[in-house]
Amino acid sequence: MRTAPIIIAFFSAVLLIACKREKSAYTQPVTTQWKCPHCNEWHSDLPFIYGPLYPDPYLAIPEDEREKRIQWDKDFCIIDEKQFFVRGHLEIPVRDSKETFAWDVWISLSKPNFDRTINLMETAGREKEPPYFGWLCTNLSIYPDTTNLKTLVHTQPVGRVPIIELEVTDHPLSLEQKKGITLDRVKEIAALILHEDYQPKKRSEK
Repeated sequence: MRTAPIIIAFFSAVLLIACKREKSAYTQPVTTQWKCPHCNEWHSDLPFIYGPLYPDPYLAIPEDEREKRIQWDKDFCIIDEKQFFVRGHLEIPVRDSKETFAWDVWISLSKPNFDRTINLMETAGREKEPPYFGWLCTNLSIYPDTTNLKTLVHTQPVGRVPIIELEVTDHPLSLEQKKGITLDRVKEIAALILHEDYQPKKRSEK
């Protein structure tokens, strides 16, 4: 595992727009023309996946200490040989689209489950593995604090990142994963990410 370069992408300090990483089940971005309600400009592509390069605890480490204390690649991160993170997709159904929206997030695992994940990286049939418990370590700033929400990490076939299932609670992110969102909400999320000062109108989704 290579040592992290000191590169920081920001979504209220950390978000990358339209992640382009390993194989994904998503078309990214989806070719859907949409008009931003904040700037009134038309955009030709509507991303259906966003996420940070690093788990939040990575950014808490002083830059001049990261090379010594952190091991990182696009899917895994280890801090001080004590904290272990994997990257996965927190999927949200889009009720009026064939596409699935996803947050590309980082999850903290116990060392045994992290080691198990590494050992199964190239193992066919690994998707039969029972889910692992983990803590969400990506704060998505368009929601109330998402840090340390409880999750289950579902291993996928070789070449796919895990699918992240949130504990069912009344947190807005959990509710969206459970109930799904609309295409208008996907556009609203895009506007929120493009324009930090954008305040969408109150909406009601059943």
